[in-house]
Amino acid sequence: MQKTILHLDLDTFFVSVERKLDSRLYRKPILVGGLSDRGVVAACSYETRGYGVHSGMPMKMARELCPEAVVIRGNAGTYSKHSDEVTEIIKEQVPLFEKSSIDEFYADLSGMDRFFGCYRYASELRQRIIREAGLPISFGLSVNKVVSKVATGEAKPNSQLKIDFGYEKEFLAPLSIKKIPMVGDKTYQTLRNLGLRQIRTLQEMPIDLLQRVLGANGALIWKRANGIDNSPVVPFCERKSISTERTFDRDTIDVHRLKGILIAMTENLAFQLRRGGKLTACVTVKIRYSDFNTYSKQLRIPYTSADHKLIPQVLELFKKLYDRRLLVRLIGVRFSHLVPGNYQINLFEDTEEALNLYAAMDRIRERYGDKSVIRASGMGARTIGRMQNPFNGQPPTVLAHRKQ
Repeated sequence: MQKTILHLDLDTFFVSVERKLDSRLYRKPILVGGLSDRGVVAACSYETRGYGVHSGMPMKMARELCPEAVVIRGNAGTYSKHSDEVTEIIKEQVPLFEKSSIDEFYADLSGMDRFFGCYRYASELRQRIIREAGLPISFGLSVNKVVSKVATGEAKPNSQLKIDFGYEKEFLAPLSIKKIPMVGDKTYQTLRNLGLRQIRTLQEMPIDLLQRVLGANGALIWKRANGIDNSPVVPFCERKSISTERTFDRDTIDVHRLKGILIAMTENLAFQLRRGGKLTACVTVKIRYSDFNTYSKQLRIPYTSADHKLIPQVLELFKKLYDRRLLVRLIGVRFSHLVPGNYQINLFEDTEEALNLYAAMDRIRERYGDKSVIRASGMGARTIGRMQNPFNGQPPTVLAHRKQ
């Protein structure tokens, strides 16, 4: 049976949600992201793109390029709510789908041509989302995920495109090599240095030449350039790690403040582990100094999800990383090597009172929010917390403006 993969993408999702909430924003240039000069553009409207603005750009630069733009800080909870509305519609209509990000979905419609017609079905699904969710959405339809994703990008804004079987290579050929998923800025520059501009040239190159230039990724990029992709639609997203980081509005050498934020981060991440029934065996601390040099250290530890085990390890890693001669711009904590399980009691170190205290605090957090109970040493930390369980199978909400 011929595979048919649908890719759906909510157009300028954060901007569209803000316009849905405030109709006065329609047709105005909009930037969603950090309000300070160190903020980053999380999303921008099509009206700003003619000025050279794009997502991921420093907010200061975006404001200079488009000074008349309306800048909105954004709210992760609001965006998650509207994303969930679209997810429910897709869940009702599609037997197998994958939510790859807060605003992107893949659906496997293989076999539906026998009964209804995949393109017609996808079109009606798109119209239902526009009608019921009130958000613009585009889709691409083809035999695999890669070609469908590229087709969606070509269909935007608020449109749809089908690539018939056998025409994948022909469709991709005239496009820029930057349109290939997985080709970031560095890979793009490497390929441009070789004189490559269009995907057509990549298609004609020997695969072993790309492997010599790009390593293991060379073969994968060559396959994608030729429209070859066998990756399945995966209905559940299993988290391999959990992390949080904060950028300061002003660089700091306040060690007391830095340690307080690290403690608050670790405490919250440990609660997320316990809430999701997970244990970690690897702790990583990251520091970015004012000169933009970034360093990290990691440590393998026995599997745990307990604050009193993780906080000392995080502070010890910070002590090894910290250089008193430089101001700190960013700090972060990451837990990886996650496995299912619950915290194992240490016969000689843990007490029944301490374990009961963990359980009581976690129940309060579940009911009243992540920040309802925190250590006194972490009270100075703001915006440490999450809107939902990170292990619920949904992709994380990415907002590039979380500051301290």
